[in-house]
Amino acid sequence: MTVATGQRAVESPTGRIVVDHLTKVFGSQRAVDDLTFTVEPGSVTGFLGPNGAGKTTTLRMLLGLVSPTAGSATINGVAYHSLSRPLQTVGAALEAASFHPAHTGLQHLRIYCAAAGLPARRADEVLDLVGLSNAAKKKTKGYSMGMRQRLGLAGTLLGDPRVLILDEPANGLDPEGIRWLRGFFRHLAGEGRTRAMSRHSPG
Repeated sequence: MTVATGQRAVESPTGRIVVDHLTKVFGSQRAVDDLTFTVEPGSVTGFLGPNGAGKTTTLRMLLGLVSPTAGSATINGVAYHSLSRPLQTVGAALEAASFHPAHTGLQHLRIYCAAAGLPARRADEVLDLVGLSNAAKKKTKGYSMGMRQRLGLAGTLLGDPRVLILDEPANGLDPEGIRWLRGFFRHLAGEGRTRAMSRHSPG
């Protein structure tokens, strides 16, 4: 929902995502074609399709990283760049996270906390949330694929956002890791958080 005053949109604190007739054309390629959908607060919504189907492009337009050719994408009734507190509103991971191999998981997250003006203790809190407390002081070069995915997810949670936007979060995970991820996402949805994610296949 949006309340307009002149040219300025006022943010609505619902966690709702609205994509309205969104289109993106790169040269002669139409990557996204007149896409419309709404993601309600607390829901889990997946984008299914093969590589090249436009999933990542849609998420990038939602985050203001790519400008649409036509249409609009809003979070809480406004474009991402108009959010008053983006880190506290949206947690996003669109690519495989990269970590300095000499840093521990805790050091990695504390650097982000310092950059975002968040208390250092938040790094410990999100590591506990994703089940990495025991590996907090282990260097990331020794992390397994599943641990790296959890650390990346921890980074999206630093600002305690109500909306999570994730591109292929289960990519490279073994069956045990996928089961954990499903359970964790159900927990987040139960807290009223909105989640939009892309996947190659349902499951």
